[in-house]
Amino acid sequence: MKETFAVITGASQGLGKSFAQELAQKKINLILISLPNEGLSDLCKNFQEQFGIRAVHYETDLSTQENVLTLANWINENYAVKILINNAGVGGTKKFDEASSAYIEKIIQINVMATTLLTHQLLANLKKQDKSYILNVSSLAAFSPIGYKTVYPASKAFIHSFSRGLYQELKATNVFVSVVNPGPMKTNEDTTKRIEGQGFLASMTALKPEKVAKYCIQQLEKRDTVIMVNRFSWLCLRILPIWIKLPMLTNKIKKELTITP
Repeated sequence: MKETFAVITGASQGLGKSFAQELAQKKINLILISLPNEGLSDLCKNFQEQFGIRAVHYETDLSTQENVLTLANWINENYAVKILINNAGVGGTKKFDEASSAYIEKIIQINVMATTLLTHQLLANLKKQDKSYILNVSSLAAFSPIGYKTVYPASKAFIHSFSRGLYQELKATNVFVSVVNPGPMKTNEDTTKRIEGQGFLASMTALKPEKVAKYCIQQLEKRDTVIMVNRFSWLCLRILPIWIKLPMLTNKIKKELTITP
């Protein structure tokens, strides 16, 4: 039987790295993807030595469509994919009229284009396995617009809607689709600074990537279509009317402007 692999984008740090760790512990082979020079080679070696699995890596910038297509071709030509985790994403906090076009384009290209296109290109591969899984990483931000982020929540709302629609379309096939909507996580130095800039409560309630990853994989195995890590926050966002939550969240996020470069 041909070996199968889990593909994880944004795998060098934060939630992506925690996903890789969790799957490696379950003896699942890995294809790890991130930007160049982020230590993927050493990470793969560590997983192979510690867990006795196969772990390969691919370094590329997913904000370019050509790079996504090249990556997908490389995977399809060489590996059988059982799990696809679209984790790579980018955000930030800026006044919309002060954001550069490159800044806006990067959010859309990575969060929307890369996730959608890579899923499309790997779907035939996933369908060849007995059972396969797609997990897309959205955000609680998908459930409300937010000033000073504007494009990011919209991109995550797209991911949530895309995932739910694809789940329904593939429901009768061997490919199961799920989406996770985690809250703030201290995934890297920049994100940690932004969370801490929102105050003590935000810092204390920030999620730990390793716990989120463990819970997500558990729920994916249980075929949970929408994974909610923080149900209380999700419920608040669903219940609160837009005229309350929009200014409330915007004022909270505005504090990040003083510490965001």
